[in-house]
Amino acid sequence: MAVAGFLLWELRRLCRVLLFLSQFYILSGGEPSQPLAQSDKDPGPTRTFTVVPRAAESTDIPPYMMKCPSNGLCSRLPADCIECKTNFSCVYGKPVTFDCTVKPSVTCVDQDFTSRKSFVLNMTCRFCWQLPETDYECSSSTSCMAVSCPRQRYTANCTVRDHVHCLGNRTFPKMLYCNWTGGYKWSTALALSITLGGFGADRFYLGQWREGLGKLFSFGGLGIWTLLDVLLIGVGYVGPADGSLYI
Repeated sequence: MAVAGFLLWELRRLCRVLLFLSQFYILSGGEPSQPLAQSDKDPGPTRTFTVVPRAAESTDIPPYMMKCPSNGLCSRLPADCIECKTNFSCVYGKPVTFDCTVKPSVTCVDQDFTSRKSFVLNMTCRFCWQLPETDYECSSSTSCMAVSCPRQRYTANCTVRDHVHCLGNRTFPKMLYCNWTGGYKWSTALALSITLGGFGADRFYLGQWREGLGKLFSFGGLGIWTLLDVLLIGVGYVGPADGSLYI
């Protein structure tokens, strides 16, 4: 009886070990074990696990969404938020209507606060470059002469404001008059010309150091040059050396 009890206990212990090894094999997902010498020569196929992230495009916000108000009136959406079927055969300056649809992820409502994906847009038939100057913004230039005869122009890149609708490209080049300032005050230049013009202070202030030296060493051209500069600066004919306008 003692021997039979001992054998039964050993058998239970062996079953527990086999059960543990089978569970470990299932959890590890491994292949059947091979002899050690054979595994050194031929490791066999290995399994690699690649973590595939979730699609990011579903959470990405389109760039135009920064300009598109949520649940606003469809007719007041910026041009970057809608797509319209335009007709270039309309009569310039006349009212015209176009069928428009909002871009993906954009929501808008009509006058009755009903959500819409398509709507009718009322606008004036004209190209973007024909808009008034208040409806677009243009780049500035500090490399042209604002004070010259004839007055100089420069090529500016203009962009239509977001809330304005028009035909054609919303970015266009346009020739504009030079209109920038370097911070020179007309009142300061005139005051220096009247008080210290004989020493060339007005010319030095305007950045015209050659003329300033000429007035300094000629005592204002014996007063004649001084009087002429008072008149020329007073009428705005003589300006800053960098070609900018007075403030």
